Amino acid sequence: MKLFTTAAAIVASTFMGAAAFADDLIVGVSWSNFQEERWKTDEAAIKAALDAAGAKYISSDAQSSSAKQLSDVESLIAQGADALIILAQDAQAIGPAVQAAADEGVAVVGYDRLIEDPRAFYLTFDNVEVGRMQARAVFAEMPKGRYVMIKGSPTDPNADFLRGGQQEIIQAAVDAGDIEIVAEAYTDGWLPANAQRNMEQILTAADNGVDAVVASNDGTAGGVVAALTAQGMEGIPVSGQDGDHAALNRVAKGHQTVSVWKDARELGKAAGEIAVALAGGSAMVDVDGAGSWTSPAGTEMTAKFLAPVPVTKDNLTVVVDAGWIAKDALCQGVSGGPAPCN
Repeated sequence: MKLFTTAAAIVASTFMGAAAFADDLIVGVSWSNFQEERWKTDEAAIKAALDAAGAKYISSDAQSSSAKQLSDVESLIAQGADALIILAQDAQAIGPAVQAAADEGVAVVGYDRLIEDPRAFYLTFDNVEVGRMQARAVFAEMPKGRYVMIKGSPTDPNADFLRGGQQEIIQAAVDAGDIEIVAEAYTDGWLPANAQRNMEQILTAADNGVDAVVASNDGTAGGVVAALTAQGMEGIPVSGQDGDHAALNRVAKGHQTVSVWKDARELGKAAGEIAVALAGGSAMVDVDGAGSWTSPAGTEMTAKFLAPVPVTKDNLTVVVDAGWIAKDALCQGVSGGPAPCN
């Protein structure tokens, strides 16, 4: 059974129980590729949660290398980490790191990406629903036509969770012949440059015969929009996720249809608090909002899912009101656009 909670939910009971230990606790964070815009926001939220608990933050950046991430985790453990928050570069390759942590009694939080091991607490947003939201927004703008599906990294299970949710929304139209999927491609490392190259090749092969693009995050959407703009096609529907500032500005300009906002401040806050609680001896099942979840491969996990919000031209004010982005940044280069840029 999946359990969902609002993004504002706090792991209060377990966090307070661990507070007495926190002054002596060290939490290590292993980032897969810290150069992506959104991870800076996540880190700030994790740090703030750990500071509030009196715990120490240490981190490493795998720089998109699964091999480096394994050595990074070993180093974090050697530095005395009592808990680890791991944003896995490769879901399959990360296994030895979880084993190394288990051998040393170090708690693991699988952050935003599935680590398919019941010894790791899985904290993320509902990524299947994110995929549904992406496709739903694009479909509302283009219920018939030729679609391209730009997927995430083939080493990240989220890529397939998203793709499954997307297909749920468009399947009936595909069956009816209203939508033709002319191409789909994974994006190695989620890198915008790879998404742009994939999109350029697809446009060439299709002789620009593309009506909509379901891209799986804002970075890949940026690459897609760059490829479309080069062909004078920047107005066609394109999806994304993460609420990247550049993507939200594209939504305001009409160059991107939706960015499914996953408030990284709440995810990071929850991760820091959960890591402190687990390091302090709390059981995973005692984390507020946690529940049993079965992965597509049949692994029984303990997980907590936060709720995403699709941001389109119709509700752009929500991210300004939440303090996620300043109005000036959102509306840069926009004249007579949707609220609050009108």
